[in-house]
Amino acid sequence: MSETKHLLKEEDQDALYEKAEMDLLRAGLNRSLKERFLMTTTLYKIQQTLKKAKITHKPYSLAK
Repeated sequence: MSETKHLLKEEDQDALYEKAEMDLLRAGLNRSLKERFLMTTTLYKIQQTLKKAKITHKPYSLAK
């Protein structure tokens, strides 16, 4: 089987990762202060919820 046909060269992969990273940075710069604030508050609320979360485990049994 020829598995290597779809693989990219290492320098091509590096270029693609660098381009993707730059695209994400540009997208971040285009966001308004309101969008940034809303995202930050959403992440904060999730973090607070997870901090308060309590994981409990009930052993599984076949008998009811």
